[in-house]
Amino acid sequence: MNVPAPIRDFLSVETPTSWVNSAVERVPELLLDHANCELKAASTALGLIYRYPERGALADRMSRLAREELRHFEQVRKIMREFDIPFERLSASRYAGRLKEAVREREPERLLDVLLVGAIIEARSCERFAAVAPRLPDALGRFYLGLLSSEARHFEHYLAFARSETGASDADVELRVAELLAIEASLVTGPDPEFRFHSGAPAGFSRPRLAAST
Repeated sequence: MNVPAPIRDFLSVETPTSWVNSAVERVPELLLDHANCELKAASTALGLIYRYPERGALADRMSRLAREELRHFEQVRKIMREFDIPFERLSASRYAGRLKEAVREREPERLLDVLLVGAIIEARSCERFAAVAPRLPDALGRFYLGLLSSEARHFEHYLAFARSETGASDADVELRVAELLAIEASLVTGPDPEFRFHSGAPAGFSRPRLAAST
């Protein structure tokens, strides 16, 4: 896989081959959840601006990040239209839900956790794009490979702000990263009954309920 070195060194586990095998058989569902993920990523960035408007550097970066995520959303929607795949809103996945539950409520721990969860999600997205791209149709594979640099950049921004905006020591950041990555590793390697872009190892996934028009 062409995973950028900082991402490879950061994540504690690789995506299971069984997930990749399922993903290439469920491209319509993959695209649908990918579109939802881009929309939610933009929403997360906007949420940080609304909650912490006084943090100028963070707000400026999140504004740019939100625009980029929305551009990716538009690009995925365009691909979906080409395959005649209807868009629909999806509920939070097991992966996103569990990581959100791990975010602490009190400040500044809350901000630290939100930024670190953002970094983890961007890192996993980058790793999965790299894992699945070589096995997708050429145009879609090239599109996913083209997203690697932006996902890696978003990961680096979230991680940098976790260090600069929260007052946490390097040791505290590293400890919390390890705790959150342990949760994340269990989610991507453990059995998962639902197929999503960030789902775990297949556990009796039902047959794809979406089919691209030919």
